[in-house]
Amino acid sequence: MKTVDFIRTGLERSAAATLALVDDIQDAPLTFPTPKGGNHPLWVLGHLAYSEGELLRIMLGRPNPLADWKERFAAGTEPTADAKAYPSLAEVRKAFTNARAATLDILRSLSDDDLDRPSKECPPELKDFVGTYAGCLMVLVIHPMHHRGQVADARRAAGRKPLRM
Repeated sequence: MKTVDFIRTGLERSAAATLALVDDIQDAPLTFPTPKGGNHPLWVLGHLAYSEGELLRIMLGRPNPLADWKERFAAGTEPTADAKAYPSLAEVRKAFTNARAATLDILRSLSDDDLDRPSKECPPELKDFVGTYAGCLMVLVIHPMHHRGQVADARRAAGRKPLRM
């Protein structure tokens, strides 16, 4: 198996696993995962969409199509229970699936050797983490799985049983 094929599988599976949980709680997307708050499903999906654009910006040097979402969804922002502060879950889901489709399109154009290319706009302090195409793509594989746990906890807080995957 080529490395780019392994990455493609990881991108597809991490998105599908996370979206399955988000889709199951679409009637309560502002459910916080703990009594003390945390990242609710709507924020998680918006954050993943925004972050995907940011990582592609770092990797390729092109603008993040969701740059105007920074104040709501960038790392370090605080989720709120105010639905008016966010686009609808349907809009956020579409933005994430579009961002992931763009990533997969880019990956189709890459060879295994291309994975060693340096990222075009990597901040110096992140060079060891996302300084290459491979580094950026690795984060895009694992990032949804990191936040998937928060959505799983929000589902439990909403009284739902675990999903069998």
